[in-house]
Amino acid sequence: MRRYGHHRLHGKQGGLKGMVGKLSIAVVVLLICTLCLLYSATTIGGGHGSYSPSKINVEELWGSAKSGGWRPSSAPRSVWPPPPRESNGYLRVRCNGGLNQQRTAICNAVLAARIMNATLVLPELDANSFWHDDSGFQGIYDVEHFIQTLRYDVQIVESIPEIHKNGKTKKIKAYQLRPPRDAPISWYLTEAMEQMKKHGAIYLTPFSHRLAEEIDNPEYQRLRCRVNYHALRFKPNIMKLSELIVDKLRAEGHFMSIHLRFEMDMLAFAGCFDIFKPEQQRILKKYREENFKEKKLVYKERRAIGKCPLTPEEVGLILRAMGFNNSTKIYLAAGELFGGEKFMKPFRALFPHLENHSSVDPSEELVTNTRGLLGSAVDYMVCLLSDIFMPTYDGPSNFANNLLGHRLYYGFRTTIRPDRKGLAPIFIDRENGRTAGFEEAVRHVMLKTNFGGPHKRVPPESFYTNSWPECFCQISAQNPTDECPPDNVLDILNSRLESEARSNSQSLTQGNFSTSILER
Repeated sequence: MRRYGHHRLHGKQGGLKGMVGKLSIAVVVLLICTLCLLYSATTIGGGHGSYSPSKINVEELWGSAKSGGWRPSSAPRSVWPPPPRESNGYLRVRCNGGLNQQRTAICNAVLAARIMNATLVLPELDANSFWHDDSGFQGIYDVEHFIQTLRYDVQIVESIPEIHKNGKTKKIKAYQLRPPRDAPISWYLTEAMEQMKKHGAIYLTPFSHRLAEEIDNPEYQRLRCRVNYHALRFKPNIMKLSELIVDKLRAEGHFMSIHLRFEMDMLAFAGCFDIFKPEQQRILKKYREENFKEKKLVYKERRAIGKCPLTPEEVGLILRAMGFNNSTKIYLAAGELFGGEKFMKPFRALFPHLENHSSVDPSEELVTNTRGLLGSAVDYMVCLLSDIFMPTYDGPSNFANNLLGHRLYYGFRTTIRPDRKGLAPIFIDRENGRTAGFEEAVRHVMLKTNFGGPHKRVPPESFYTNSWPECFCQISAQNPTDECPPDNVLDILNSRLESEARSNSQSLTQGNFSTSILER
C-alpha cells in the first residue's frame, strides 16, 4: 500500500491536478457550509439580519474618544486684523427661543457684527412665555469675560450710548429689521448695511437662525467657536453650583448624563401620540395645533422610521444591551416628563441610581428656578462635564445639538447617540413578542454609531453640533490647512490690537463717533 501511494504521488501530472482540484472543491464546500451555519445561528428568531456577535467595551466609553491626532483650536490661522476704532454703526439683536437657541443666535450676532464692521450691543435674551424668565444676558453670562475674550474680534457695548450735542441729550433709535432665515453674508453687506449707515443703528428681531450656518470661510467659522466655547461663560454662581453637583455625582466614580427629551413639546412636534391615554393624546394634539403647522402624521409610520422620541424604557434597554449595569449613576437633564411615573418606572427598575439637579442639590436657588434659564444652564454644565452624554432626541433639540458640539470641542468626550431609525424595527419586533437576539441586534446598531470622535459633518448635521475640521487642528498635519496656529497666537493678536490703538490715538472719541452718526 505504501508503494502504491508513493507511486501515485509521483505519477502522471493529470492525476496530481485531479487530486488538487478535488481538494479545492472540498475546501470551498466546507467553507460555504461553515458560513451558512454561522448565518443561521445569528439569525434564528432575531429577524434583524445577519451579523457577527459583537461586544461594546463599556470601560473604554468612560474615557474620551480617540482623537486621531486632532485637538480643538479656534484661534485665527491667517491675518486677522482687530476691529477698527470707528465702526459702521451699532447692531442690536433679540435672541428668541430657549437658552441654547439663544446661544447659537449670540454666536451669529458676533459674526454678523464682524462681517459688517459694526459695534455689537450686548445681545438681548427673549423672556419667552415658556421659561417665564427675564434674567437677560447679564443674569446668565459673565459679561466682562464675554467682552474681554472677543476684544480681538468685535467692539461690544452694553447699550447704545446717548448723544450729547449743544447741551442736549438724544438717543440713537435703531431701525428695526427682520432678517430672512439663514440669511447669506450678502444680505448683511447690502440691505442691513444700507440701513445701518442710514440710521446709525439697526435692530434685528427675531434673531434665531438668521445667518447661514455653512459659510465658506474657515476664519468666520472659527469666530463662532471662539464665541461658543470661550466667550460664553456662565456667571460664577452658575459655574460654582454646576461644579458642586458634578463633584457630588463623581464622588463615587463615573457618571453619565442623559437628555431625556420625553416632554410634551417634543412629543407633540413629532406627532407621537398613540402610546398615551385618550386624555393625554388630546393634550398633545391641542398643543400641536397651537404651536406647529398643520401636518398629517401617522404614528406607526413615524415610529417605523425613528421619528419618535425614545421612551425612558427604550433608553434603559439600549444601555443594558450595551453592557451598562444597574449600578451606573445617571444624571437626568430634562423638563417635566410627559405621561408620568408609568413611563419612568421601567427605566428606574433597570437603572435605580437616577439623579437630577434638584435631587443632587436641593438648594433654594435651584428649587425656585428649575424651569428657568438657571436650571437649564446648570443642566448644560453638568452634561458638558459628565463622563458620558446621551441625547435621546438630538435632531430638533438645540440643547443636545449644542452639547454634542461642545463635548467634541472639549476633548472628544464620549457621547452615545442612538440611531433611532436603525433601532426602530428592533423595538417594534420586541413589542410584538419577538425578543430573541434583541440585545445583540441593539449592539450591532450602536457599534455603527460615532462615540464622540472626529467625523465629517454631513447634512443635516449642524455646524454647532460638529465644528470639525474648521475648529480643530492636527498636531502632525499632512494638509497645511489643518496645521495648528503658533503657540504665541495671543501675543500676535494683542500686538495687532495695540498697534491699531496707537495708529488711532488721534481718532474720534466715542462721543464724537455718536455725533457723526446723528449728522449722517
